[in-house]
Amino acid sequence: MSLTLEAERHNASDTVVSQSASKQANASSGGHQVIRRNGSVTDFNPAKIKNALTKAFLAAEGETASGSHRVHDIVDAMTEQVTSVLLRRAVPGHTLQIEDIQDQVELALMRSEHHKVARAYVLYREDRARERAKLDSRKKKKKTDQPKLNVKQADGTIVPLDFDRLATVIDEACSNLDGVSPDPVFEETKRNLYDGVSTAELALAPIMAARTFVEREPNYAFVSARLLLDKLRFEALSFITGRPDQATQAEMKDRYATYFPVALKAGIKADLIDPELARFDLKKISAAIKPERDLNFQYLGLQTLYDRYFLHIKGTRFELPQAFFMRVAMGLAIREVDREAKAIEFYNQLSSFVFMASTPTLFNSGTLRPQLSSCFLTTVPDDLDGIFKSVKDNALLAKYSGGLGNDWTPVRGLGAHIKGTNGESQGVVPFLKVANDTAIAVNQGGKRKGAVCAYLETWHIDIEEFLDLRKNTGDDRRRTHDMNTANWVPDLFMERVFNDGAWTLFSPDDTPDLHDLYGKAFKTAYEAYEEKAACGDITNFKTVRAIDLWRRMLTMLFETGHPWITFKDPCNIRSPQGHRGVVHSSNLCTEITLNTSHDEIAVCNLGSINLAAHVTENGIDHDKLAKTVKTAMRMLDNVIDINFYTIPEARYSNLRHRPVGLGLMGFQDALQAMKIPYASDAAIAFADESMEAIAFHAIAASVDLAAERGRYESFDGSLWSQGILPIDSLELLAETRNEFDVDRSTRLDWDGLRERVKTIGMRNSNTMAIAPTATISNICGVSQSIEPAYRNLFVKSNMSGDFTVVNAALVRDLKARGIWDEVMISDLKYYDGSVGQIDRIPDDLKKLYATAFEMDSAWLIEATSRRQKWLDQAQSLNLYIANPSGKKLDDLYRLAWLRGLKTTYYLRSSAATHVEKSTLKGTDGRLNAVSSGQSAPISASPVPAPVITASPSALPVTATDTIAEGQAWGKACLIDDPECEACQ
Repeated sequence: MSLTLEAERHNASDTVVSQSASKQANASSGGHQVIRRNGSVTDFNPAKIKNALTKAFLAAEGETASGSHRVHDIVDAMTEQVTSVLLRRAVPGHTLQIEDIQDQVELALMRSEHHKVARAYVLYREDRARERAKLDSRKKKKKTDQPKLNVKQADGTIVPLDFDRLATVIDEACSNLDGVSPDPVFEETKRNLYDGVSTAELALAPIMAARTFVEREPNYAFVSARLLLDKLRFEALSFITGRPDQATQAEMKDRYATYFPVALKAGIKADLIDPELARFDLKKISAAIKPERDLNFQYLGLQTLYDRYFLHIKGTRFELPQAFFMRVAMGLAIREVDREAKAIEFYNQLSSFVFMASTPTLFNSGTLRPQLSSCFLTTVPDDLDGIFKSVKDNALLAKYSGGLGNDWTPVRGLGAHIKGTNGESQGVVPFLKVANDTAIAVNQGGKRKGAVCAYLETWHIDIEEFLDLRKNTGDDRRRTHDMNTANWVPDLFMERVFNDGAWTLFSPDDTPDLHDLYGKAFKTAYEAYEEKAACGDITNFKTVRAIDLWRRMLTMLFETGHPWITFKDPCNIRSPQGHRGVVHSSNLCTEITLNTSHDEIAVCNLGSINLAAHVTENGIDHDKLAKTVKTAMRMLDNVIDINFYTIPEARYSNLRHRPVGLGLMGFQDALQAMKIPYASDAAIAFADESMEAIAFHAIAASVDLAAERGRYESFDGSLWSQGILPIDSLELLAETRNEFDVDRSTRLDWDGLRERVKTIGMRNSNTMAIAPTATISNICGVSQSIEPAYRNLFVKSNMSGDFTVVNAALVRDLKARGIWDEVMISDLKYYDGSVGQIDRIPDDLKKLYATAFEMDSAWLIEATSRRQKWLDQAQSLNLYIANPSGKKLDDLYRLAWLRGLKTTYYLRSSAATHVEKSTLKGTDGRLNAVSSGQSAPISASPVPAPVITASPSALPVTATDTIAEGQAWGKACLIDDPECEACQ
């Protein structure tokens, strides 16, 4: 059995070794040193003997040896015995050979009759000897072939290029990965080197070389990441030590613990890190860092972290990946009683990718201004001071990475009377233009664009102009090209659409109470205002045919990707906090449903469970999931107290209600691990089962936190306090609708949990929301949120560049069937990553790996409906249509309403940029892509795609009207737009 076991399995033994290492090292070694095989000399350290013995027992006896007192005692005794023999034979100052030490370890194991362990140790030494022989042979061959090249260092000096080190780094990057080889990477690297190459170019060359092979073998994404790690290590270590400093991944096992405290102090000195972090027990914290987890990154994830997340001083990164995760974890544990233990617990979740905090938390945790919250929701009042205060609030909230949702419904409409000037209002649109330009100006320090979404209720008299905001034609002064927009649709409007009724538009200064009403109360008040309008008591109104307005809403969604369709009534009727106010909008990504008012700005703190890390081919690992959710909820709750609030209304609201939003990602990966096609009843059932489990554990964790820390301030009177859980609130919605067909089945002990909620209380007013996870899923290397696969082979664009993405699960299955070859790669390119038209692929794999545009989006809605029944907030649901028609869009969004969805997000087209048809070699990074077979370069800041405008009649609700793929879709709804918030 190999001794190079996963470090996760050695957690207990590594802890033992680290705790006793200092004791062993302090034993008199007489100043002895060890000559290693590469000729380097290091101090003799008995702790390394103990480490080797412990791993030998683990390899031979498995998990039973981990933490065993028997093994612990044996290893201690044998370490002392071997050390004694070695030191007794040597004179002070004598150098020991590494082979002599290993011979003594082997002899000690044999003499003590631990034959099984000794055999494992012998086999390990033989394996390592063979690997060294192969490496030496390869190096010799390469050495004889190498041209003599020189490298120009940063200070201008010229030094010979070290081909041996280059080969070692590439070999290390390829180790323990199936299907990869260092030889082609080395050869491709050499092709891009020249005499006088700079150190920066030398560091980049092997990375780019490895990336060219990703399309053939997905594991080269890990190779590329490991080569990027070497570049990052040189950058960070050189900064910390003040001299050129390189280290391999193997050397980092010992160096991470000493590097971390120094890096932390450097960040504090530069006013980037909170000095309080230096008051942790840094020895204990540093010992808990797991350097081997650096190897878990794929290139896209690590490059994203490098570009946008790691702390830097004047552009020089000094934060290595595990230091980054530990800094974030320490920041989240800063107010814990046993903060070292909790920081290590949080670190282990983040660094192992079982849970990932949201981007603002990763950006700012442990810094001087820890703005950790993801979403802010505001209501804009109907007066000039209030409007411009709201715009200022947007700027302050966006400055530290917050995403914004603004409720603009209270602002009076076009033609409304202004009492102070005796004039007429220009409506809401000019103020939206100001908010749009503010979002551009405040770009979160260049990390990502300021992002805001404006919401307007469907009865507002400016709704028709609101629909046109994202058009590329018309008066540009009444357009907001950079602002997201969303319709806030009441149930009464949908009923009028279904019944082909009339719909009346009002200015909110004439109908002020409609803004705060929903359900039956809204219907009563709205119909009363319609009667007033009919009688002439209200003059500023307009009556339209409901289905015509609905068609125009879908037309604009079709043309520009906006406004999104979100539903007011289910958001409010099912809200646990209806006793404390009204949900007037959602947020930037349509998953948050919290109350807002003039006094309260709603805040939500997000993080996502990696569902793929909690399933096997046999289903969900419920014990692991429960543990992950419990720790994740504690992290999210901590954010509320630690958070840096830029607006007092946000602080007041967040501390009073304490909402959090635990979501998920990797849903598609989980399905594929269990061999379940997305477009299937089994996938819908799994969506139900997995969300029920997350919901159960999230609510239970909030109850546990309430028992420990106290219930949230506004708990009394909430649905929680009445024993009405999210699954129960479905009945409240059903009571207000004539048609409501949603599955109500359950699996877990909800009666017991319901009683605990009533008697103990909740720590958090809201617990769950499913965010897009566009960036954090890249970091973890899993599929985005609840999304189906976009393509099985495609080019992904974000702010870090363009990246080849290959579905590794598909490649594994095709290899198992013996059909992964150059022809298959060519076919996947030709069909833009789709497997449906490739004859060689068996039908079961075609179903399993069907892409988003090969399945009916109704499947997505059905799965989302099953999740929605468990959620106290909402979901960022993208919908996909390859060949759209008015009839399809109409059916799809009607179904979303009928199934009780609270919100929808982007309507996705099949993008006009696809994977390069010929080859990806040498292009990955800033790739060329093709559209309909014609090559078109993609730049870092792409020019908006041309949009073909259409009148409302261009989208009739017929079954035959279709528009060619990619023809009339605005930039905002294209997949992987580098400037799109959902794609970041």
